[in-house]
Parts: sequence; C-alpha cells; structure tokens
Amino acid sequence: MTEYIVLGLVILTVFYAIKVYNDLVSGRNSVENAWRQIDVQLKRRLDLIPNLVETVKGFMAHEKDVLTQVTKARTRAYNAGSRSEAIESNNLLSNATANLLAVMENYPDIKSQDSVSDLTEELTTTENKVAFARQHYNDVTTSQNNNIQQFPSNLIASLFKFALEDLWELDDTTRKAAQDAPKVSF
Repeated sequence: MTEYIVLGLVILTVFYAIKVYNDLVSGRNSVENAWRQIDVQLKRRLDLIPNLVETVKGFMAHEKDVLTQVTKARTRAYNAGSRSEAIESNNLLSNATANLLAVMENYPDIKSQDSVSDLTEELTTTENKVAFARQHYNDVTTSQNNNIQQFPSNLIASLFKFALEDLWELDDTTRKAAQDAPKVSF
C-alpha cells in the first residue's frame, strides 16, 4: 500500500513539474510575442519619422536642433541590438518625436499642410499603439518573471535556466527629458 502512495506522489510530482515547465515555456513565448508586437509598431514609427522630418524641414529652418535630435534618435533606435538598447533608444526617440510635434504646433503653415497633418495623425496613432504594446509587454513580462521567481516554479525555472525578462522602463535621463518642455526658438 505504501508503495502505491509513494508511486502516486512521484507521478503527481512529475506531472506538476511538466505543467510548471510548460507554463514557463508558454510565458517565455508570450513575452517574445509581445516584444514582436512592439517591434512591429516601432518599425512603423521608424518608417514614418523620415517622411515627417523631410516634410517639415523647409518650414522649420530655425529648429535644426529638434530635427537633428529626431534624426539621431531614429538612427540609434534603428541600430539597437539588444532589447535593453531598443528600450532605451526608443524612449529617447519617443521624447524627440514628442518635442518635434510640440514645436510644430508653433508653425501654422505646417499645421495647414495636408501631408503634414496626415503624417502627424499617423505618427500619433502609431505612438498610441506603441504605448499599448509596451503595456501589454510589461504585463506579460511581469507574469513570466513572477513565475520564474515564485516557489516552487523557481526550482524548475532555475533547473532549465529560464532568465528574467527586461521590463520596458524609462531611465532617469529619459524620464527627465519627458518632463521638460521643448524649447522653441524663432
């Protein structure tokens, strides 16, 4: 009788370990999928920004610094290798783009152009999609990180070398830049 109880406990433990492992794999795949959704929106934004910069360049001759910031931030985001670099560089790009849009508000000639209006609307919509995708990514990543760190699933996670995932966070420089108002010069 004791053998059956021990055998039953071993079988339950094995099935539980398999379930935990499968949950960890599913979580890792969900994090990867959420990252890919962000990647799609970031790519779309990277494609829109040069068109916007070229369209407004003639109107904003005095705002070369703003245009240069956007261009440099876009290049850095485009060349980001790791997730950490992508997060940091895209935070900077978001700030530079927000500054550009804020400065553009001071130029009525720009606002009256249909092409600029269309690009601005498309960029704003894309920024909203990026924000939603980041929120979803952080939710999925937090759930996965909880599974990796909580007992007893942490035993299976460490056994199979599941690593904690990076959350999309603003660093101090980006947080400060987001709070500062853009400088407008004429």
